Amino acid sequence: MPNSRSLLLSLLLLAAMSPVARATAQQKSIGVFDGQTDVGTVSRRGSAAYGAARQLYTIAGSGQNMWGDHDDFHFVWKRMTGDFILTTRAQLLGKGVDPHRKVGWSVRSRLATGSPHVTAAVHGDGLAALQFRRTSGAMTEESRSPASSTDVIQLERRGGSFIMSVARFGDTLTTTRVDDVQLGDTVYVGLFVCAHNDTIVERGVFRDVRITVPTKADFVAYRDYIGSNLETVDVASGDRKILYRAPVSLQAPNWTRDGRALIYNSNGRLYRFDLSTGAPRVINTGSVTNNNNDHVLSFDGRTIAISSGSAADSGHSIVYTVPLRGGTPKRVTARGPSYLHGWSADDKYLVYVGQRDGEFDIYRIPVGGGEETRLTTTPGLDDGPEYTPDGRYIYFNSVRDGTMQIWRMKPDGSGPEQLTSDGYNNWFPHISPDGKWVAFISFTKEVDPSDHPFYKHVYIRLMPIAGGPARVLAYVYGGQGTINVPSWSPDSKRLAFVSNTDMK
Repeated sequence: MPNSRSLLLSLLLLAAMSPVARATAQQKSIGVFDGQTDVGTVSRRGSAAYGAARQLYTIAGSGQNMWGDHDDFHFVWKRMTGDFILTTRAQLLGKGVDPHRKVGWSVRSRLATGSPHVTAAVHGDGLAALQFRRTSGAMTEESRSPASSTDVIQLERRGGSFIMSVARFGDTLTTTRVDDVQLGDTVYVGLFVCAHNDTIVERGVFRDVRITVPTKADFVAYRDYIGSNLETVDVASGDRKILYRAPVSLQAPNWTRDGRALIYNSNGRLYRFDLSTGAPRVINTGSVTNNNNDHVLSFDGRTIAISSGSAADSGHSIVYTVPLRGGTPKRVTARGPSYLHGWSADDKYLVYVGQRDGEFDIYRIPVGGGEETRLTTTPGLDDGPEYTPDGRYIYFNSVRDGTMQIWRMKPDGSGPEQLTSDGYNNWFPHISPDGKWVAFISFTKEVDPSDHPFYKHVYIRLMPIAGGPARVLAYVYGGQGTINVPSWSPDSKRLAFVSNTDMK
């Protein structure tokens, strides 16, 4: 127990600290954040809570405004350095009092009320604006987004630039950028609520909160890897949940037919992630230990087909089958490279992408091996073939029209039909078990149409089985390995996928 003199000294030191310093010294972590504080002068204290079961943040804040030469609001923050990407879906609760109440992300050099900052703010009246203060005590400036009534809020620091991207959930993002605000390398990063009326407290709910650290500038593709989040997304609500985090590359989760586990690959091995225990374990694939992110379960759920680089075939990918619980693999394809993607519902055939004579086309082969049948002959890359549950079609992605788009054809390769045609490069169509929906991943047009690289801004999108308007289901930092394989839950209510962030 401290003596009276040391206790008195401690009390005097605490009293001498500024209000912000005292608040910082008493912080307790809240979810992924280091602490919380009221910034500026508020007549009603703010608060924050984190619900781990649904991974939701609820923040209450007062404050007159975040504008002019100072700010008054409630802030939930963490300290960060370097580049980052901040993403959330935010909702103000109730009708509110002032139409300019606001929520969003703020990046600040200090916690003081007049600090330099860059803020992505969505107002109660629907206005979305990138607001910033260049120096301490300077007047706030802003750049307004043409999008309105948005709930997806993203703020990215990329070198000396800040990029705000907003959308109504389901739509693609609209970006606004500022390039010349200097906040220093180490900053306070966090979520906020400002009531725009200091006599009341407003509340906001923040879901799908992701603080992503992207690859470094000297990153080398396919040599360097960053960490992974194994996630699920609810198709009806869009709510996401992180199930497991690892500082290494996890890729391409399948959902087992009984709904009890996810299968993913990492460092050449396959893992079974038990959803009830939250623990992964290695699946025994014998001598085949260079497995890539092309693995598919049989419709009866007993067997998994895999693609693995074979030393005997100059490192080319070869297709094998192995019991789901592990065992001795059986080779299926005689030639490589062969990249597996689909299994027929009658358990008779596998479909895969084969590189033959410099062309990538789709092939079919009996599950037990034998002669392969070429299903596509159009020049250009065809990839990602997957059977529908009723066996009527094979869906795939093709660059044959100049961009990567989603197509389908009959099981014998006849009757090709294009289903998407937009400003994105769309890969890996996955059909829901109930046969109603197609999920796929979309890269921006800045990515080469024939490439699906790691560590990019991508969308997971959803469209009706016969085609039509696609809506965004998840806003993701990922790409290669995010959703390469069939990843629907057996009840067609959720998808599993991988997002990425540097955890080192």
